[in-house]
Amino acid sequence: MLSTFWQVWVSVIVLGSIIGCGVLIMYTSRGMRKEETDQTTGHSYDGIEEIDNPLPRWWVFMFWGTIIFGLGYLASFGLGNYQGFLTVTVDGKEVPWSQTNQWKAEVQAFDQEIAPLYAQYSSTPVAELIHNDDALQTGQRLFKSNCSVCHGSGAKGALGFPNLTDKDWLYGGAPAQIVQTITNGRQGAMPAWGAILGDEGINQMVNYVRSLSGLKHDATLAEEAAPKFLQNCAICHGANGKGNQMMGAPNMTDETWLYGGSSKQIEMTLRYGRSGKMPAHKEILGANADAKIHLLATYVYSLSNK
Repeated sequence: MLSTFWQVWVSVIVLGSIIGCGVLIMYTSRGMRKEETDQTTGHSYDGIEEIDNPLPRWWVFMFWGTIIFGLGYLASFGLGNYQGFLTVTVDGKEVPWSQTNQWKAEVQAFDQEIAPLYAQYSSTPVAELIHNDDALQTGQRLFKSNCSVCHGSGAKGALGFPNLTDKDWLYGGAPAQIVQTITNGRQGAMPAWGAILGDEGINQMVNYVRSLSGLKHDATLAEEAAPKFLQNCAICHGANGKGNQMMGAPNMTDETWLYGGSSKQIEMTLRYGRSGKMPAHKEILGANADAKIHLLATYVYSLSNK
């Protein structure tokens, strides 16, 4: 919506230009000869004389044609905040044409057209739908539009964003769990332990965590941290450090590290904590959201199961 100043500014320039062109044609046509002649206007430039002929009629008609087309265009589509007579159907109602309303109308028309295909896909379980190449391609396009900015176009993730192509799942990799993650999102939180464990305790815990996955560590320091792990960390990660998918607590006994497995990165995680959020996509995906989530889940599930 334009402000009053810009509405007046745009209107004066557009309408003034059109009217000015019409006035210019009328002014230059006054007193002009009707037929061609050999007489000159008296103007001579480098020996080239200007013949006093009328403007070509086709040129004049074309110019008037552009003026009429311009006025018709403005009457149809409007000018600034002024609405034209054209309308589009949005949410079942006829509304004035605008770029936004035109976009909404086209999106809604597409959603209605594709709804039967979505319904067909939704009726097929994820585990079976991964064998449908067309469904997978649709799911891949949805993934690239909505998920690749965090997980990467190849879904291999990045620091803080899970790799979706392996078998390691924070909240579970079953179709129902993937659908739930996409639909409602996830909120991960690892509290900061720096003030609780202190520098010495953090160093001991770093070595203990590295020992769980068989990484190089100081066995003496790791042994000293073992009781502290059971006291402070086992409630989320389990006594054996294998994690808890109900809470999204990572398994620390494998080779997958969401925030890195070096001593420095583990220390950062322990000292300052981590916070990760997977946004809920049901509203983000808009129309046919449930069907789109089903296709997205199918594509994600296929990455590690096909």
